[in-house]
Amino acid sequence: MTITDNEFVDIPTSTGPMRTHVLCPVAEGRYPGIVLFSEIFQVTGPIRRSAAMLAGHGFLVVIPEIFHELEEPGTVLPYDQAGADRGNADKINKELSSYDADAKAALGYLKSHPKCSGKVGSMGFCIGGHLAFRSAIKPEVIAATCCYPTDIHTRTLGKGRHDDTLDRIPEIRGELLVVFGRQDPHVPREGRATIYNALADAGTNFSWHEFNGAHAFMRDEGARYDAAAARTVYGMALDLFHRKLSEGV
Repeated sequence: MTITDNEFVDIPTSTGPMRTHVLCPVAEGRYPGIVLFSEIFQVTGPIRRSAAMLAGHGFLVVIPEIFHELEEPGTVLPYDQAGADRGNADKINKELSSYDADAKAALGYLKSHPKCSGKVGSMGFCIGGHLAFRSAIKPEVIAATCCYPTDIHTRTLGKGRHDDTLDRIPEIRGELLVVFGRQDPHVPREGRATIYNALADAGTNFSWHEFNGAHAFMRDEGARYDAAAARTVYGMALDLFHRKLSEGV
């Protein structure tokens, strides 16, 4: 589908306006919504292309700038060591409660959008995978795709580095798709097992897939990119979102 991809809105939050990028099909109608949570580098080219792909398959997609209270609106961090250092510093200088409030604000904006059907899900990469996972605690999130989510097993998201995501898994009512690369140093085998076991013990409705890939193997820039694996994951994500978010529409 033809889409619009040059719109943004500044959503009010308790920590200031949150620049949020909006992509949606041009055709008239109402579409299921997806909040896409970025990596620590914010709304980069690869993230925008992921959003455009989702929108082109018939979804209204919003991408919030996850460090909006710490960075100027529109800030994109480079994919280099300096950018990684700055993004990682932002990650642990932001309050956990602010991540949750931002997710609530993005979901609220999405559900109230005139082109949204009212059915919403989430997707994310790296820290964004954790944020998508955590957003599924909210009852309105019907489906979430979490790509190599970081910091869940270590409980280190946000200021103080002591999040409760693992403890809140029993609150998840939607369906999850969780994806990891086996060669990801950020989430080793033991960490993946911790997350898997917590989901299984809680009786969560989830699918789990591991690929022979590095961290960020879906990012279509750099040497880690695995196009074949990324295509498979996007296919699974689209299947999940079409199946769950189109019910009753």
